[in-house]
Amino acid sequence: MNIKLNALGKKAIALLLTCCLFLGITPSALAFCGFFVAQADSDLFNEASQVIIVRDGDRTVLTMANDYQGEVEDFALVVPVPVLLQEDQVNVGDPEILKRLDEYSAPRLVEYFDSNPCDIPMPRSAPMPAPAAMEADSVGRTQSDRSLGVTIEAEFSVGEYDILILSAQESSGLETWLRQNNYQIPTGASAVLQPYIRQNFKFFVAKVNLEEFKAGESQKLRPLMMAYESPRFMLPIRLGMLNAQGDQDLIVYLLTRSGQVELTNYRTVKIPSEFDVPEFVEDEFSDFYKAAFQKAYEQERKEVGFLEYAWDMSWCDPCAANPLTPEELRKAGVFWLGESSADPRRIDPFNGGAVDAFITRLHVRYSRDRFPEDLAFQATGNRQNFQGRYIIRRPYRGEMNCAAAADYRAQVRDRQEQEAHQLATVTGWRKTDVFGKIDWFTEPTERQPWWRNLWRR
Repeated sequence: MNIKLNALGKKAIALLLTCCLFLGITPSALAFCGFFVAQADSDLFNEASQVIIVRDGDRTVLTMANDYQGEVEDFALVVPVPVLLQEDQVNVGDPEILKRLDEYSAPRLVEYFDSNPCDIPMPRSAPMPAPAAMEADSVGRTQSDRSLGVTIEAEFSVGEYDILILSAQESSGLETWLRQNNYQIPTGASAVLQPYIRQNFKFFVAKVNLEEFKAGESQKLRPLMMAYESPRFMLPIRLGMLNAQGDQDLIVYLLTRSGQVELTNYRTVKIPSEFDVPEFVEDEFSDFYKAAFQKAYEQERKEVGFLEYAWDMSWCDPCAANPLTPEELRKAGVFWLGESSADPRRIDPFNGGAVDAFITRLHVRYSRDRFPEDLAFQATGNRQNFQGRYIIRRPYRGEMNCAAAADYRAQVRDRQEQEAHQLATVTGWRKTDVFGKIDWFTEPTERQPWWRNLWRR
């Protein structure tokens, strides 16, 4: 989702997020009878931008992750927003919250271990049930520049950011205003800005206050958060496509009370999941997931959003990371915590407090030709859990002296072949390469009595 802009002929480096237009850029385990092995987090994808959207009714809290790596004095961004924001509606967020959400919801690799088929199973008591998914449950500058049609509606500072809220009558005037005020605008900005002006959007413009930044403890720019009310449940991405080089990755964490969130103007498709993979994938999980995502992206004609995770945030199985605490959820923008819950049974087993939050993780890879519209969402009452989960089953490789051993060996061999074919199909990897990496489960060489070697017979 990050965009790349050129300044003075040099390539800009990683920018903020797709719904923003960057300006002035310079070069440069809960109930789980297995083991969690690895996760495919946002770091797998080059310049993958992250956004948190918390939504209930018309109320929205939008958090924009900041992965800008240039000189802070050159940082600036413009975000279209559906309402006029005031100072108390903007906040500086905690970057750790995005990391926590990523860890909690990332596709994951798990492993199970086969038992010795020759062991006689002992009677077991009924297993403890896993937690069940809940049922559906600035003074002097406010005058307008009449010749350009741009009005400064509000001006304030929050944390290390100086912020302007602009309105405009036409896009060429806004583009000219930005250039006259030393913002470097990429080619084609006017055409992209015009649809937002027609819809009466405002423009959130932020720069870094160097004194505040240097006085702060953080050496990196923190996320920006906005809280507002609007019937529009959407994320603007078209500005982020200006001068974008190739496909852009965007990961959106959507938190609601009701259930899963899906796209309304593009299809939402579940990422291929819940299948066994060969053992060597543990060492190549990053390559595996990137290949599997790319293959699915191509099969869906590059025009969908992928569901990577959907879960009630009071529990997880398997847990790539513990669910967020109520305080962490509040920092993520969940504003209804502490209100009376419609379902008193919804208790957080980690913290003993009421939790009423459902997370949807959507992964969108987009380009200008495939995603001509901003992303529009709707919350549903679907509380069905889903995760991108891939399974390694470790064969038992110890000594086996029973009649069941031969059948077990044949079953494992068949299982390994199925895993190899499935992996090749999902990733597009060559079958000969996949088969060559598998530690095939073979019949052990028959042991010879020690004395035969002595007599050389």
